[in-house]
Amino acid sequence: MTNPLYDAVLGQHATREDVLLYLPDGGTISYAEMAARVARFAGALAEIGLQKGDRLALQVAKSPDALALYLACLRSGVIFLPLNTAYTPEEIGYFLDNAGPGLVVCDPEAATALQPVADAANARLLTMEASGAGSLAEAAAKSTPANTVTPCDSDDLACFLYTSGTTGRSKGAMLTQGNLLSNAQSLAGIWRFTAEDVLLHALPIFHAHGLFVACNVSMLRGGAMIWLPSFSVDAVLEALPHATAMMGVPTFYTRLLDAPAFDRAQAGHMRLFTSGSAPLRAETHVAFRERTGHAILERYGMTETGMNTSNPYEGDRRAGTVGLPLPDVEVRITDPETGAELAQGETGMIEVRGPNVFKGYWGMPEKTAEELRADGFFITGDLGQISADGYVSIVGRQKDLIISGGYNVYPKEVERVLDAQQGVGESAVIGVPHRDFGEAVVAVVVAAEGATPDPEALRAEAGARLARYKLPKQVIVIDALPRNTMGKVQKNVLRESYAGLFDGSA
Repeated sequence: MTNPLYDAVLGQHATREDVLLYLPDGGTISYAEMAARVARFAGALAEIGLQKGDRLALQVAKSPDALALYLACLRSGVIFLPLNTAYTPEEIGYFLDNAGPGLVVCDPEAATALQPVADAANARLLTMEASGAGSLAEAAAKSTPANTVTPCDSDDLACFLYTSGTTGRSKGAMLTQGNLLSNAQSLAGIWRFTAEDVLLHALPIFHAHGLFVACNVSMLRGGAMIWLPSFSVDAVLEALPHATAMMGVPTFYTRLLDAPAFDRAQAGHMRLFTSGSAPLRAETHVAFRERTGHAILERYGMTETGMNTSNPYEGDRRAGTVGLPLPDVEVRITDPETGAELAQGETGMIEVRGPNVFKGYWGMPEKTAEELRADGFFITGDLGQISADGYVSIVGRQKDLIISGGYNVYPKEVERVLDAQQGVGESAVIGVPHRDFGEAVVAVVVAAEGATPDPEALRAEAGARLARYKLPKQVIVIDALPRNTMGKVQKNVLRESYAGLFDGSA
C-alpha cells in the first residue's frame, strides 16, 4: 500500500532540486527542501501524538510552512482542516466542536483568543507564523524527521472542508485522497500543465481553489509557483512576465483591468488564466480578451466535489458558461422536485457524479442521504442547463446563497447576528451585483417597535462576530419586508429593488 496523494504531489519529486516556490524576498524552496521540511513536521505530529485518522485544524497566514504542514498531514494520514483566516473565535468554536481535532494551529497573535476555544474542544493549541516562527515550528525543528510515509489508500480521508446550508449550520465535507488526486490529474491534463510551468499563486490556501486546485495541480506535474502572500495588483504585475499560468477569482481580473500598466505585453509570457469560485461576468471576459489577447478559462466546482466542468484549453471558451464536464465526471440536469432527468436544453438542478465527489458530511448521515443519491450523483443545489454541444451554464444557485469575492455567504447566518441586536425587529440579507466582488452582501432591516437602529452601529457590532467577507457592505432600514401570501419574505423583490446599489463600484 502506498500514500497516493502524497506520493503524487510531493513523494515522486522528493529528491529533485528544481524550484518549487519562488518567495517574495527573492529566495526559493526546492522540492527536496520542501520534502525535508515536511518530514520534520510529520515527525513533530507523531511526537505530539497525532495518528492516521486524527484531525488537525489550521488557521494561519499563507506561508511555505503552512503548505508544508498540509503535506505533512497527507504524509501522516492526518485529516487536514484548513480554516479561513477571517473566521472569528466564535465561528471557529463550532468547527472544532464538530470536527474534534487533536491539534489546532493558529497565528501567535490569535492564541490568547483561541486557547479557550481549543480547550473547550479538548484540542492542543500550537502556533505558526508566516515568518517560520511559532511553537509548532520549534517542535518541528527539535523533532526526529519522519523516515516513513504512512500507508493510505484512495478511500482514506485527506481533509474536511466546511460548507453551510441555508440554515447556517456548517457541514464538514469529507474529501478522500482519491477525490483530490483524481481532480488534480484531470485538471493537470486538460489544462496542459507540465514541469516547465510557473504558476503565479496569489490565492489563499485555506480555500479549495488555492490549495487543492492550484497547489495540487502544479506539484503533480513538478512545476514551480511564484508564492505571493496575497493578491496585490503591483506584485502580480511584477510577477506576470516570469509566470506561465495564473489561477484567480473574478475580483483579481477586474482589479488588473483597472490598472493602466496591465496590457498585452505584460501578459505576453502567459499561456493560461483561469477563473473560478464565483461567476465571471461576461463583460469582464470580453474586456480581458480585448486588453490582453487571452480568453480567461472559466470552470465550475464546489466544496463537496472539487472541479466538475471546465471550458476547453483549445476550443471555444464561452463567456457565461462553465464549459464541459471533466473527462471522468458526469453531469446531468434533473427536475428539482422529482429528481427525474430532464431533456437536453431544459433548466433544472445540476447533479454530478465521478471520483471527485466527496464521501459525505462528517457526523451527518441524514444530510449526506439528502444530497448524495444512492446512484452516486451529488445534488449540487445549482440550477443550470446543458447546451446541445455539452456546455454547462449555471442560471441560478441554491436558494439565497451569496458568493462575494469567491467566498460563500449564507444569509441566515448573517441574519441571526443582526436579529440579535437591540433595535432590530427582523432582517433579510441578500446579494446584489458588484463589479469587484461579483456580489455584495446587503442587509435590509426592519426596526423593532419604537426603535431607530443606526446602520453603521449594526455593522460594527456584527463585525465582531462575523468574518469580514460576510459583513454587509450596506445596511438599509425600511418599514416592512415584502412577503408573499404565505408570509415568506420575497428576497427576489429585494434583489430587484437594490440591484443597482453598487453600479459603478470598484
